[in-house]
Amino acid sequence: MPRHDTVSLPTGTVPARFRPPTGASDAASVSLDGPWRFRLFPSADTGADPADRGDEWDTIEVPGHWQLAGAPDTWPYGTPAYSNVLYPFPVEPPFVPDANPTGEYRRTFEVPAGWAADGRAYLRFEGVDSWFEVSVNGAVVATSHGSRLATEIDVTDVVVPGENLLSVRVTQWSALSYVEDQDQWWLSGIFRSVTLEHRPEASVAHATVVADYDHTTGTGSLTVEVEGSAEARVTVPELGIDVAAGETATAQVEPWSAERPRLYDVTVTTPGETVTLRAGFRTVSIEDGVFLVNGAPVKLRGVNRHEFDPLRGRSVTPERMLEDVLLMKRHHVNAVRTSHYPPHPHFLDLCDEHGLYVVDENDLETHGFIDGGWVGNPTDDPAWEDVLVDRVTRTVRRDAHHPSIVLWSLGNEAGSGCNVAAMTAAVRALDPTRPVHYEGDWSSDDVDVYSRMYATSEETELIGQGVEAPLARAEADARRRQMPFLQCEYAHAMGNGPGGLSDYDAIFDRYPRLMGGFIWEWIDHGLTRRTDDGTEFAAYGGDFGEDFHDGTFIADGLVLPDRTPAPSLVEMAAVFAPVRLDPTADGTTLLVRNRYAFRDTSHLTFEWTLHHGDDVLATDTLDDLVLAPGEERSVAPPAGLDLPSPDHTPTWWTLRAVQHEADHLDAPWFDDAAGSFVVSSGQLALTPAVSLPEATGRAQQTSDGFTVGHARFDARGTLLELHGRPVAELRVDAWRAPTDNDRREGSWVDLSDESVWKESGLHLLAERKVSAEITDGALVVTARTAGPRTRNGFRTVYTWRPVADGSDDVDLHVAITPEGRWGQSIARLGVLLVLDEPGAEDVAVRWHGLGPEESYSDSRKAAVGGAYEHTVRSLQTRYTHPQENGARRGVTHAELTFADGSELTLDAGPSSVGGRSTAGLELSLRPWSDTALDQAAHPHDLVPDGKLWLHLDARQHGLGSAACGPGVLSNARLTAAPAEVSVRLASQPVGR
Repeated sequence: MPRHDTVSLPTGTVPARFRPPTGASDAASVSLDGPWRFRLFPSADTGADPADRGDEWDTIEVPGHWQLAGAPDTWPYGTPAYSNVLYPFPVEPPFVPDANPTGEYRRTFEVPAGWAADGRAYLRFEGVDSWFEVSVNGAVVATSHGSRLATEIDVTDVVVPGENLLSVRVTQWSALSYVEDQDQWWLSGIFRSVTLEHRPEASVAHATVVADYDHTTGTGSLTVEVEGSAEARVTVPELGIDVAAGETATAQVEPWSAERPRLYDVTVTTPGETVTLRAGFRTVSIEDGVFLVNGAPVKLRGVNRHEFDPLRGRSVTPERMLEDVLLMKRHHVNAVRTSHYPPHPHFLDLCDEHGLYVVDENDLETHGFIDGGWVGNPTDDPAWEDVLVDRVTRTVRRDAHHPSIVLWSLGNEAGSGCNVAAMTAAVRALDPTRPVHYEGDWSSDDVDVYSRMYATSEETELIGQGVEAPLARAEADARRRQMPFLQCEYAHAMGNGPGGLSDYDAIFDRYPRLMGGFIWEWIDHGLTRRTDDGTEFAAYGGDFGEDFHDGTFIADGLVLPDRTPAPSLVEMAAVFAPVRLDPTADGTTLLVRNRYAFRDTSHLTFEWTLHHGDDVLATDTLDDLVLAPGEERSVAPPAGLDLPSPDHTPTWWTLRAVQHEADHLDAPWFDDAAGSFVVSSGQLALTPAVSLPEATGRAQQTSDGFTVGHARFDARGTLLELHGRPVAELRVDAWRAPTDNDRREGSWVDLSDESVWKESGLHLLAERKVSAEITDGALVVTARTAGPRTRNGFRTVYTWRPVADGSDDVDLHVAITPEGRWGQSIARLGVLLVLDEPGAEDVAVRWHGLGPEESYSDSRKAAVGGAYEHTVRSLQTRYTHPQENGARRGVTHAELTFADGSELTLDAGPSSVGGRSTAGLELSLRPWSDTALDQAAHPHDLVPDGKLWLHLDARQHGLGSAACGPGVLSNARLTAAPAEVSVRLASQPVGR
């Protein structure tokens, strides 16, 4: 038998076969999941006898990873480790270290009576990481690998009546680890289910299903090839089909698509077995460089999905899989790339049923070879050809019957080389009905789709136009220009981000050649741990004491580890919406666009609301707005609306596309949507916010300073008290706790935003008062704010004036002028106000502006103007790695209610930066400082400090995707420029 450190094919296994849905076959099977005996050894040479039952060993659950046994409290068998690109062991393929944790598994089983008389017994392992050896009754029967691939072993001739002993040796590292360098936790063991299966004589050994659809005639054609029996018949009772296997049957059918996932039960009957599959009639094609499903252009608005559970790692339950699929459907995801390996087969069943287009990816990544210039890369080494072809063959044979799969992917970040052609040929020989994808070779010599990662929006537009930079080989260049273009990864959703989704989506819509893309990625891979005091938190690289790790880069999902949607998921849903409602250029109408490929809008009701602050002024529906697929129409607010007089809050006309009822194809994801589901929304400001009347009161000089209404200052102009509340600080601010995107630099970003900001000392700003005097009745305080070691700074003029003589209310106007030579960007530009406020996290905040979630200049499609309420605590987003969060934009009015019942009201006038004015300000409130936020490693590190930190910003820098992609685009970049902020501060006493 070959060893774990050799490049060789599995031994003792049978050819890969399809995996029908659970319960689809009447052949008997016995689950071997549950408690197994287990012992961990330090190396692959365990010395354990496969005939040893392990009665004195520990017990471990299968499926599962041994590193996560006992999580989140104890870690008896080592701990997880995370690396992104580089291998955590010396690169000398095929060898791995002698220190190679190896698990020995034991359990007993019985073969049911009667199996031996009719057919054979098979063991099926759905997934084992990374290399394993299987013994039955002390005799080695097979070795296998391909961690995310199924392995089947015929054990008929080695089992005995009564009890049998199953022994499995699993190594953490093997030669095959070199081709499984996916960006995820290194976790080991039998992590998917194990079953003992009966294969009766003349059973369905394997089935290949081809269900094509002719969109011109509405005809479906079905061909089912069957291995294992010459007497197989295929029936589809709903369609009246009854033919021999291998014959093609036709019928009028409803097609399958992600929008309308219509499935038909296809029963395959042999003398020994009956299997019922779920077939969807659909055709995938590429014509004139355009990706088509059922003859219609389709854009893939997708996500990359690793299998992950915060307690179980890649051992994901059916319940978690369903949770993922339903969350995706509710947030307008229509496609999934199975990064970077075939998923558990049940996930594909769910994609068939609920409607998701799938890029099924082979279990292949060799990213770590990039560090040595790809020297020795298995993708370009003939010695690895058989192994790599075996992997992709097993993928296609297992999964080809799923209608949801629209592309095969050869792997991820494995470079280029001779084995790409070999794998492609193997895929096409098995399944010529689907295109082949592989991003690793930009020349696209062997595949059907031009694929890239993180191409900038500018380059993506050039590709859409067909004027991208040419390849050196004219023939290859001409061929590639006839291919559709796919961003298999873009818009990196790490921490607070991504920004720029709307920019990409608009470009995808603009050019037929662009297929769309897949956001990286679906979920933060934070593993649940507990602190000594029992506080749970999501752990990332380094939290297990690893010497070699890639830190927070594992926390890059649209949902948090517990499946709580991050604000980016809500933003993505607004951008991906199949029916878009967007203001036209002149701001007087909304353009309604039906982006469904196969569905009109008759299932939607278009409901509008006229609202001003907290007041709903009118509601109604727009009738006769049924748009065919691809159709668009401009709509205007009804004539004769009774609009209130303009004030500091806009009057909004908001239109929503709402689904109130679900049919049988929508119902599974619709059920939890409280009886209705808002597909999309758009709005117009019919009455823009206007500036408040000018203040006319006069400031007063006192013996020790100044008073302006209820604002009290010392003689230097330092604000000491505001409406009776002690003030800890008031100054200009241009810093934020960096996001993960702010921190990164690489091939897209020469110097990180964080580095630029620190170079200008923004993280250590301090203010020097220059003068304070009463001028024309207003207190005018001049100051300069700057950081250490730099000549850069902000010259600031604060103008304070009571609203009227005798009034407590105060107007503040802040004029900020940058001085010095500034870098590419600054983090924010506005005013920081810090109040001494024990219990600040419980302060209630009501605001008029955009909401309800946070929004930033390049992540704002989901933000809707209206009236909202939160506590300061609930305004915070608990990202797995703490960072800037929680900004609310366009705030024209806010009320803060303190523990004693008193209120502080802020009414904002227009803000401007560089002469560009916007309504209101960007408001952030926290119970801790940006410095504390920056220094926190996990959310539980953040402890309220007895102060309320308010940011009243003219503008903040955007988010971008620089953590693994382009930085902030010019339309969302903030640079140092003159800025102005105006705000009226009023109070209400207790018991008003």
